[in-house]
Amino acid sequence: MPQHTRAPICRDCDGFATATITTGTRNTDGTRTTLPVACRACKGTARQLPAAQLVRAGR
Repeated sequence: MPQHTRAPICRDCDGFATATITTGTRNTDGTRTTLPVACRACKGTARQLPAAQLVRAGR
């Protein structure tokens, strides 16, 4: 059964806000060098930010 959240999940990352990417090089102990990367749309929060509402200007 799905869980209900207060804020909608980010549509760009589907809730997986950070990912770890390997650089291809290895450390001296044999482990891979990795870089954490955050979603650009939600900035790592995994929640969709509310869209700015349009305001009608003029008449």
